Amino acid sequence: MKKRRHTRPQRPYDKIQQDRLARGEKKAARAEHLLATSELGPKQTGQVVAHYGANMEVEDEQGRLHHCLTRRNLPRLVCGDMVIWQATGENTGIIVEQQARRTLLSRPDYNTQLRPVAANIDQMLVVTASRPGFDEDLVNRYLIAAHLTEITPVIVVNKVDLLSAEELQRVQSHLNIYTELDYRIIYASTQQRHGLDELYQQVHNRTSIFVGQSGVGKSSLIKTLIPDLDIRIGALSQATGLGKHTTTVTVLYRLRDGGSIIDSPGVREFGLGHVSQQRIAQGFIEFQLYMGHCKFNDCTHHAEPDCAVREAVEHGAIDRRRYESYLRIVKSLGRP
Repeated sequence: MKKRRHTRPQRPYDKIQQDRLARGEKKAARAEHLLATSELGPKQTGQVVAHYGANMEVEDEQGRLHHCLTRRNLPRLVCGDMVIWQATGENTGIIVEQQARRTLLSRPDYNTQLRPVAANIDQMLVVTASRPGFDEDLVNRYLIAAHLTEITPVIVVNKVDLLSAEELQRVQSHLNIYTELDYRIIYASTQQRHGLDELYQQVHNRTSIFVGQSGVGKSSLIKTLIPDLDIRIGALSQATGLGKHTTTVTVLYRLRDGGSIIDSPGVREFGLGHVSQQRIAQGFIEFQLYMGHCKFNDCTHHAEPDCAVREAVEHGAIDRRRYESYLRIVKSLGRP
């Protein structure tokens, strides 16, 4: 029987990774060759505004884009990184240094290896909606990720135009527990332009990343905040030569009056497989007051005796819904 041949989508992941690494090595070798043989321009500061494979688009201090390679000895760079680069030609260059990061958002890849997604983010906009519905566990996963990376989370409830006044009141009552925990919640509608001024003020002069499940309206919100987004996507497509494939690239877009938004397909389904159970518990901020008072230092807050967290739940100091969400998240990750 003839051996079945893999098509590219069916090829083993390890082989795809090997091909990707080989392409990266070729790019790195080309970068080193340019360093050794080219007449380089002076060192300049810039920011990575698009990242695709071993290629980077760097924006200089005048807002111009430059197609750049990176030196082999640099760590993996991501969108949002501040870098030092040198020109190698017209609108081309090489990144020679990485500057210190304020924050870094990472996620596990298909091999459970932690990969950086975006850097220097100030806040994470966790978008949910009345349709397809509020997924409490998913929202809590994003809140955990934000806390563990020291990125400020903001909850955005989109599509409120689909709710009656009574339904909206029920949603607000349901989410009151997050307000009590000092999370900011913005209720928005692009159809009725409800809450958009508040949302714009929230992203103004900050670097933000939008996350949330498909169908909650992240793209509509971003397009409303950046009216000329299609023009910017077209300009980037022309600069990178990627055309429509820019939708699969992590990109940083500037807001007109200050601030920026990073759009990344890498955070649409953010996994926590790399996070220990203790760190997941720390991501539930209301647990922190009680975690140090459990009988056992390695308490999982599940079935151990004298667990201060469970006692706080029984006495109403910790919301039972949040605690049960913690248990479901831990179980979904295969933790004991």
